[in-house]
Amino acid sequence: MEVKDSNGNILRDGDTVTVIKSLKVKGSSTVVKVGTTVKKIKLTENPDEVDCKIEGMSIVLRTEFLKKKN
Repeated sequence: MEVKDSNGNILRDGDTVTVIKSLKVKGSSTVVKVGTTVKKIKLTENPDEVDCKIEGMSIVLRTEFLKKKN
């Protein structure tokens, strides 16, 4: 299964990505802002989602809002 970011780059476990759109976190008043760097992502069984930790919270992000950092 290939997991791709918004630009079509292949994502792997442990990659670092950048958020390209401000996102509201469901069930919280937290907002993940544009430009937030997320380290050590984990792939899920769904190719459109990745697990990550932001500010100590475990969050699932959609790959369409991520850009792989080189």
